[in-house]
Amino acid sequence: MLWRTGITGTFIGLLALPLWTPAAVAAPAASTTSAASAASGCGVLTSGGSAAAERAIAAACAQVDAGTWYTWGGGHGAQPGATYGQVDPTDPASEHDPERLGFDCSGLVRYAYAQAAGADILNGDASRQYYTVRAAARFTAAQGTAPLLAGDLLAYGTSADLHHIAIYLGAGRMVEAKQSGTHLMVSDVRLSADYFGAVRVNTGAVTGHVFETWGIGVWTKQAPSVAAGRVYAFPGPTTIRVECQKHAEVVTSDGYTNDAWAYLPDYQAWMTNIYIQGPAWLDGVPTCP
Repeated sequence: MLWRTGITGTFIGLLALPLWTPAAVAAPAASTTSAASAASGCGVLTSGGSAAAERAIAAACAQVDAGTWYTWGGGHGAQPGATYGQVDPTDPASEHDPERLGFDCSGLVRYAYAQAAGADILNGDASRQYYTVRAAARFTAAQGTAPLLAGDLLAYGTSADLHHIAIYLGAGRMVEAKQSGTHLMVSDVRLSADYFGAVRVNTGAVTGHVFETWGIGVWTKQAPSVAAGRVYAFPGPTTIRVECQKHAEVVTSDGYTNDAWAYLPDYQAWMTNIYIQGPAWLDGVPTCP
């Protein structure tokens, strides 16, 4: 095993909430109602979710009640909040999105949880939001809605391409930014073959062994081997949580050679330590059984 040089990185034991200017995000509400809005049917429909989850729902439902549009790419400005959209070249219905102030699916989730937490904790697309290091719990598609609580995030697509995300309200309902040409809406949860699973968001400090990746298009794998099936490719530097590491297949890439692999519990996948900032054998991370 060769130790690589020239990559600066340090281990982070606890990741605090990001420091940012909260002008675009109101302070968390002192209280939220558990009843759905009479106008839209949007609100907390079952009890048991956290206060932060209820604040996220309240923020999303306020946008539903305001008649906010879906806009492709909306909500991904410098700070959380509605933005004008873009034309989706694959969807003729998006032709007016650049004229409409609104959100796409992940833009709405980003905004709702920024309102709930007072910080921009879920910036990114649906895949990044589902694979967040802020996961308090995860649920498979096979589990259906039975274990879900209001505020959980429902993801649709495949492990490599999660193309849609929505916020669970309880009672089999969700709030979502669905598609161009429509307003934000409340829908029945779709438990079709496209449903991938759900994640419960921790709005507090992140615990565990947290690192940053480097590189573009770096794939995670089903096993610690370059020949193993692909799970998800990091589009760029990404914050990850490492559960353990082990010596396995030797990998040579981008001028480095290493036989260490890290297990990423949020992806249920492995990646070579070459693309994790820090030493080749990560400090403080235990060896996998």
